[in-house]
Amino acid sequence: MSSTPSTNRRSFLARGAAIAAVPALATVAGGVLAEPAAADTLPDYAPIPPSALGPALNAQGYHVGRVEKNLYWVTDGTYQAAFLTTKDGVVLFDAPPTIGRNLQRAIDQIASENGVSNKVTHIVYSHHHADHLGASSLFGRDVVRVGHAETKRLLARDNDRARPAPDVTFETRRTLHVGGERIDLAWHGTNHTPDNIYIHLPAHETLMLVDINLPGWVPFHSFNLNEDVPGSIAAPAKAMAYPWKHYIGGHMGRLGNRQDMVVYQQYVDDLVENVKKALVTVDPTPFFVKYGNNTWAAVKSYQDAQADYAAAPVIKKYTGVLAAADVYTTSTAFIILESIRLDLGVDSQVHP
Repeated sequence: MSSTPSTNRRSFLARGAAIAAVPALATVAGGVLAEPAAADTLPDYAPIPPSALGPALNAQGYHVGRVEKNLYWVTDGTYQAAFLTTKDGVVLFDAPPTIGRNLQRAIDQIASENGVSNKVTHIVYSHHHADHLGASSLFGRDVVRVGHAETKRLLARDNDRARPAPDVTFETRRTLHVGGERIDLAWHGTNHTPDNIYIHLPAHETLMLVDINLPGWVPFHSFNLNEDVPGSIAAPAKAMAYPWKHYIGGHMGRLGNRQDMVVYQQYVDDLVENVKKALVTVDPTPFFVKYGNNTWAAVKSYQDAQADYAAAPVIKKYTGVLAAADVYTTSTAFIILESIRLDLGVDSQVHP
């Protein structure tokens, strides 16, 4: 059955956003890539479950929708932001560059429909990464930017004009009151980054926690590139301690819910369990016999085998449940493997 025009457009725009989110490889070793990829030579992956897909994008490449009451979210199919309209202006949560000027277009659309102000007065930063904040500078200097104290330090280090440092910072907790609305901000320890925060809007039954759970999908390459793996594994339980119905994860095309978090936690738990099995099951001997004094070749092959062993049953279980289970589960298994070895000390023997 052929796709509808809206589905084709949604798919095309989502692919464009995904491409924009990854640095382009123009040259290798100073030369143009000699062998460009061809569609018929690329690997095949399992179909994406329809439940993982979000709403269709409009002609300008975005979707804006109501989360709850006067809280809205914006997506380009790959990234997400949110905004709250108030009697004193708009509070924006993150500013991904792939959405870019469509953020203001989305705000203008909702403001026009509801007869409220379209002026962004505050931007709340979830964390310092450019892929979530790179459009912040579009909103000028006359905006109060709010974030964790570590976010300010890291942005000062990065010195990126596209990401002005926050004006208002906090260490552990901060409650914002803007235009009669309440926004609770909290830092519960490092996870994806040292500064990644929990953004809770109790009156809107919503939690925003970016780059932990991507509803409907497995984590991005290497467990979302999490800087603190144990902290990231612990983050969902901390999120579930909040009362919320809607979840904004910062990526992909749809909102999440509590069941999405339950499935994600089980996915990670299954990987942890299988990694621990791999550590005691996969025999290192043939790899070191094969590669002799080429230690890195032996270690690489051995750890690849461990990651494959841990990932295989998880891929089988979650294919059709979580999108791209067959794409990134093995790289996530490897990162969890290394964390279990290095952070938790599992399989760390003392030489006799």
